[in-house]
Amino acid sequence: MSSNGTNSASPVKLPVYLDNHATTPLDPRVLEAMLPFLTSKFGNAASSSHSFGWEAAAAVENARRQIAALIGASPQEIVFTSGATESDNLAITGVAEAYSSKGNHIITAVTEHKAVLDTCKHLEKHGCRVTYLPVKPDGLIGLDQLRDSFTDQTILVTIMAANNETGVLQPIEEIGKLCRERGVLFHSDAVQAAGKMPLDVQRNNLDLASLTAHKFHGPKGCGALYVRHDAAVRVEALIHGGGHERGMRSGTLNVPGIVGFGKACEIAQKEMPEESCRIAGLRNRLRDRLLSALDQVVINGSMEHRLPGNLNMSFLSVEGETLLTGLHDVAVSSGSACSSGKTEASYVLKALGLSDEAAGSAIRFGIGRFNTEAEIDYVADRVIDTVKNLREVSALK
Repeated sequence: MSSNGTNSASPVKLPVYLDNHATTPLDPRVLEAMLPFLTSKFGNAASSSHSFGWEAAAAVENARRQIAALIGASPQEIVFTSGATESDNLAITGVAEAYSSKGNHIITAVTEHKAVLDTCKHLEKHGCRVTYLPVKPDGLIGLDQLRDSFTDQTILVTIMAANNETGVLQPIEEIGKLCRERGVLFHSDAVQAAGKMPLDVQRNNLDLASLTAHKFHGPKGCGALYVRHDAAVRVEALIHGGGHERGMRSGTLNVPGIVGFGKACEIAQKEMPEESCRIAGLRNRLRDRLLSALDQVVINGSMEHRLPGNLNMSFLSVEGETLLTGLHDVAVSSGSACSSGKTEASYVLKALGLSDEAAGSAIRFGIGRFNTEAEIDYVADRVIDTVKNLREVSALK
């Protein structure tokens, strides 16, 4: 490693970005597909009386086909939204309202994204009962606990496919089977899974699934909700005015974003098998280097059931925020969250049974399409040196 922090064989451009679970850089091929719809092809997809509108509408329908193909759905089952948070809200609140006469019970997990948990908390204030399933130390829910949680009032189960912090993959196919047996709808926040691992809404027994483009090299501000085309699956709209998206989500469509979303799905579908193997190899390289050079390091969550690009590790005897400060030229995230000026340990890691200290010393590495082996080696060296230095300083106090 040279003095300027680069590998002599392959220069590393700083800072190194390893926070691909938060967002991903836009793929140049996606940008190329979007550009015409930001300039000359500026029509409103709802304008049906001239060629500008027809062109925009055709582009939207093409993207709908591309997105559907990625997850094994039909194009008419894709409802465009502004992103994952809106999709989660539409799925959960929309089902709760549509099925209020049938029941008021929802089942979810304590490790869900806040877009799911906060929606459930809101619904509890309006008469819904919510069961929050615990997770095992590996981050997985217990299928027996899920089975025992169903009641005759249960209308929805919402469990994410892949966790945004630990990368843990839930057994959604088995969860979906349990829901189908009981006539209960199954929604999954599939935001972290889509484009990174095979996802088939039919095989996985999904009734609803939330997606967003920017988690796999598409643009921000564009999401979708898969809604199974079946008379038994009903969703009440949250946004009214115009009846767009088959009445489920009114509003002028973000045509450039949707085009980019579709292109990102097309690329992911073609390149996912090879890309996932390469990214998992980089993840394992980073893991092995850190484990071989440092003691008191713990991997959080199942390694067997995990996204290929995720590595969540606790570096004991080191404060996570201090470690992040030391890694000023590496973009990663910590196992703590700052809310109202107060730093708190991650609720996801605490749910796995980690102590405040272990959760607070956690770092999430998110490896993506554009990361290189040289970057992984650079980050490994930086983490090893920084952790050792911080522990030495701590021991002298």
